[in-house]
Amino acid sequence: MALDDRKGVWKSGKGKGRHTPKGRQLEDQAWDEVRALLADRPRRADLLIEFLHLIQDAYGHLSAAHLRALAEEMRMSMAEVYEVATFYAHFDVVKEGETPPPALTIRVCDSLSCELAGAQALKSALESGLDASEVRVLRAPCMGRCDTAPVLELGHHHIDHATLEKVHAAIAAGHTHATVPEYEGYDAYIADGGYASLKSLRENGDWEKIQETVMDAGLRGLGGAGFPSGKKWGFVRANEGTRYLAVNGDEGEPGTFKDRYYLERTPHLFLEGMLIAAWAVEAETCFIYMRDEYPAVLHILAEEIRALEEAGLVAKGYIDLRRGAGAYICGEESAMIESIEGKRGLPRHRPPFVAQVGIFGKPTLVHNVETLKWVARIVREGPEVLSSTEKNGRKGLRSYSISGRVKKPGVHLLPAGSTIMDLIEASGGMIDGHTFKAYQPGGPSAGLLPASINDVPMDFDTLQPLGTFIGSAAVVILSDKDSARGAALNMLRFFEDESCGQCTPCRVGCEKAVKLMQADKWDQPLLEELCTAMGDASICGLGQAAPNPIRMTMKHFADEV
Repeated sequence: MALDDRKGVWKSGKGKGRHTPKGRQLEDQAWDEVRALLADRPRRADLLIEFLHLIQDAYGHLSAAHLRALAEEMRMSMAEVYEVATFYAHFDVVKEGETPPPALTIRVCDSLSCELAGAQALKSALESGLDASEVRVLRAPCMGRCDTAPVLELGHHHIDHATLEKVHAAIAAGHTHATVPEYEGYDAYIADGGYASLKSLRENGDWEKIQETVMDAGLRGLGGAGFPSGKKWGFVRANEGTRYLAVNGDEGEPGTFKDRYYLERTPHLFLEGMLIAAWAVEAETCFIYMRDEYPAVLHILAEEIRALEEAGLVAKGYIDLRRGAGAYICGEESAMIESIEGKRGLPRHRPPFVAQVGIFGKPTLVHNVETLKWVARIVREGPEVLSSTEKNGRKGLRSYSISGRVKKPGVHLLPAGSTIMDLIEASGGMIDGHTFKAYQPGGPSAGLLPASINDVPMDFDTLQPLGTFIGSAAVVILSDKDSARGAALNMLRFFEDESCGQCTPCRVGCEKAVKLMQADKWDQPLLEELCTAMGDASICGLGQAAPNPIRMTMKHFADEV
């Protein structure tokens, strides 16, 4: 019987046999290349994003052939691999017949601080001054370097106070790699008494006593939620069986850069705090989820985790460093956990909460980087290191990321009861020729307050009566030369881009809000109706907080809208 007469397994029409299965065919060369990159790494589904990074780094994009080969190697469907690869902004998926991106990519930050510093003009100058066939210029959300705005990323090299001349010089020098700053390494940290607290606790420590010490200090989650840190330990510890710890290092809220600041200087203070928290809840593994926009931090952590393993302080693999891929939504704890599991960063419905059902369905303790830095200091120095500072009736210290129209932007450690005027003073005052007009108290999610509200402590719970919150203390200062309306539009464009798209109120609401806000005169009743729908029906904090810039601009800057 002739080959064409056989019915076969695969059909493409009545009576017609197929020689291959439907869909993309596996190419031997691509498969060999993928296997060479993965080497002896375990083919676990939760490592999918790490493997996508390997291919993207090696080839500059993700070809259809490589995605097909990766799916084969991982024993996953092509759809599973494709949906993850296309979810994250830092992966470039290239289908058959499409032109791969140029070898060099420039990402220009266009979040509020950088926009105030001229990011749009810089992006236009780059687009007109560079060969598009050799260099790709993209807009990008906050890179956590607001104190040196405007900022761009050339490959993996960040250029602070960026100019066209600096970019040309870096391209000519081939400087596309991350610059690693000087920091306190393992030996220096040990010489200063580092890890003595951890060793002592491991030998004869009482986790409940340490939990009480942390709570006495008044430490609350410094990623933005403000939940009492010690309480989480009890919630996680109450569950039997395997437990995990996850560090949320996806510091994506525009205006925030405190975690990067500390990690680029004293990484072991954070690492010891993490290991103390992990000891307290008996975590089987510590996952550190670090944003891809922090290549220097990723390098530092990889080096110092290796030092801890070589010193015998942790077993090899106990600390699992994971690299984000450009998705603000992964700063939401359940979306981060989905990403750690190798999936799209879609927030989960809650309950159940991650303290009961977290990574791989196991109880998981989630902490922010700065929170864990304070855990190490509290255990070493006592709760007084935080609780002894008091101002305006508030106790404790806060790390404020301050940027915008001030002379000395940066991370400033100040009493939690400090007002916005105290923050401006600590930042050297307003830039000459600029008058204080407005401020963003806690990232775009917090909206804008006018300069007239200047005597409220910048702390947890104090700003809620004003319809806003401190969040991660991402403070951006605006002057009389800035538009509150323009700032609000910048914030909503950010939310529109970064919505994960899972729920309609957020996905469609942000898009509609941006269109309505571009009108010469805002339709305030319609915008208010839209804000209510988004706040009431969105799954996670992104959609629930996105209306804040709209409402607060209408309330405090009515003359502009």
